[in-house]
Amino acid sequence: MARSNSGKPELSALESSVISDPEEPNPQDTEVPEEVAESVEDAQDVDSILNSLKTLLSTVEKLQKVRQEVGDIKPLLVRMLDGELVAGEDLEQLKTGVGGLFRLVRAHSDHQAALAKAQPARSLLDEVLKVSSTRSEVTS
Repeated sequence: MARSNSGKPELSALESSVISDPEEPNPQDTEVPEEVAESVEDAQDVDSILNSLKTLLSTVEKLQKVRQEVGDIKPLLVRMLDGELVAGEDLEQLKTGVGGLFRLVRAHSDHQAALAKAQPARSLLDEVLKVSSTRSEVTS
């Protein structure tokens, strides 16, 4: 870097273009092109949709697992509600099943909420699959 007679370093053209007055905002920093802003929003929407699909898949797995744990206790519940006494192994299965019903209700509720949240994925998938099927038809 060259030095001037005043003792201050001179700035090259490149350095002076990089350094700007801190009071003057750089127009490139403050103005975001509309296409870029929309692209970022679209990417965030896609990420949100994919995350909602992952959540839905997780809740489906949990719901199926709880259903398997609870088992088929409906016949035992019907017998009990009909006033029949239940004892032994059936009683233990019924106790386990009734305890599992609380988890089943919670898992069902979580699944319904995840299902509702994931509905925007339907239109995105339709759009993506339509574009991909159009491309495959064109290349055929």
